[in-house]
Amino acid sequence: MTPVTPSGSVDESTTHDTGEDREGDGHHRVGKLGSVFWSSLGISALFVGWAVLFRENLNEVTTASLNWVTATFGWTYLVVTLAILVFLVFLAFSPTGEIRLGKDTDRPEFSTPTWFAMILSAVMGIGLVSYGVAEPISHLATPPHGLAEPNTPAAAVRALQYSYFDWGLHAWAIFAVFGLAIAYSTHRKGRRTLVSQLFVPLLGDRVNGPIGKAIDVLAVFATLFGTTTSLGLGALQVNNGLGTLFGIPVNSVTQVLIIAAVTAVFTLSAVTGVSKGIKFLSQGSSLLAVALFVFMLVVGPTVFVANLYIESMGRWATDFFRMSLQGTAFGGLEWMQMWTYFMMAWWVSWGAFVGVFLARISRGRTIRGFIMGVLVVPSVVFFTWFTVFGGTAIHLDLFQGGNIAKRTAADVNSAFFATLEHFPLAGITSVIAIILVVLFFVSGADANTYVLSMMTSDGSLTPRRPVLILWGVLTGVTAVVLMLAGGLTALQNTVIVTSLPFLVIIAGLAVSFWKELGADRKEKTDVAH
Repeated sequence: MTPVTPSGSVDESTTHDTGEDREGDGHHRVGKLGSVFWSSLGISALFVGWAVLFRENLNEVTTASLNWVTATFGWTYLVVTLAILVFLVFLAFSPTGEIRLGKDTDRPEFSTPTWFAMILSAVMGIGLVSYGVAEPISHLATPPHGLAEPNTPAAAVRALQYSYFDWGLHAWAIFAVFGLAIAYSTHRKGRRTLVSQLFVPLLGDRVNGPIGKAIDVLAVFATLFGTTTSLGLGALQVNNGLGTLFGIPVNSVTQVLIIAAVTAVFTLSAVTGVSKGIKFLSQGSSLLAVALFVFMLVVGPTVFVANLYIESMGRWATDFFRMSLQGTAFGGLEWMQMWTYFMMAWWVSWGAFVGVFLARISRGRTIRGFIMGVLVVPSVVFFTWFTVFGGTAIHLDLFQGGNIAKRTAADVNSAFFATLEHFPLAGITSVIAIILVVLFFVSGADANTYVLSMMTSDGSLTPRRPVLILWGVLTGVTAVVLMLAGGLTALQNTVIVTSLPFLVIIAGLAVSFWKELGADRKEKTDVAH
């Protein structure tokens, strides 16, 4: 597997051909470019050309596709993610949970606290700043599914309850099933790090033919659009923060310049393998996030936040299965497109990248330890972050005459900075928030560039430098054309539409993994007898 720094970025100083990279005939060249690379590149180039030359047509088609996909198949996001979550919990508590991700004699490479820190620093990302305040405060003003009156205590509880749902167990179940399947396939079975290789138990040798290639191309697209969505969100956040602090115009020109600058940095990082620098940035971003969290906990309405946390957790736990299966039979499609469907599509699109990272750092752990660690700890951290920042914004609006919900409705990217303005050292905390977004921006996109290059280089652990540069630039260009085509709406529409086929792949991947576990268990039993 790929050596990865705690940020999720690749430590290329230690990459080498481990043999996992070879076909059975032994002639597989490192970095071979085949049909997956050329197909992915060609279709990506066509998409960029479409967005540049026929912007209005792109918007019309993606909007129509979004409406059709979510109205017809939106329920599949709910059913598949819940089924995967139930499957993982079953695995964790079954005898299979004792199997190690690797040889039976392997033990974890990292201590458990370090392992948790690496998981969090890899995936926390831009979303915490983009949505830490924006989602709860939006739900306060417009309660989900009309479950409460706007701007009331009941709406406050519902706001956090649905934020927990969007950022909790379902998201981590998608990451966990990917990471588990990749870790088992590579560490225990010695296969290459490709999504298609996870289907060997179901498809056999056909994974090396057109079906396998199609699976890998879909994995590339899901990852590409997941990354561009994060890049777009990051640019909007940084632009808003700079506008608040220094009066820099909040417009598409500034956002394009921000994306261009960050693309240059993360592409350079991916190419040169400056792992120590990225590792330092990753650790720095974690420290800054903790400092900002503690600051808000101290200066904010701590007792109110603690009480709101307990009540919202209770409501979330009580309504868990109802929320997990709440569709749009009686309306609410637009709200689901904006929030739940978009979030789930985003998690699906990040599945391959996060799965590769989780597999890399989890060799030697048991299936049970992996599942419990990946599902529970990050969910609790996300819940706590959303409660402290979102709960503080809710308190400001409900009891101190704040207008954060109103400002968020006008521009969703202003929410975090609008909250910080109400507290001491607003200038300093806003600068920290901007730096956090940039650091998350660089480390996440750097790792994604590597994974895209690896997936289009036949699973090679050392993709060629031109391939890394190409995917870095293409990621930035795709983010720019989508931003110009329709801003956040275009990003959301595209990630939902492109992730749907990949949702089917995730469901198949879980079935394939279960089949492989069953076959291995039977083989072990036969040997024992």
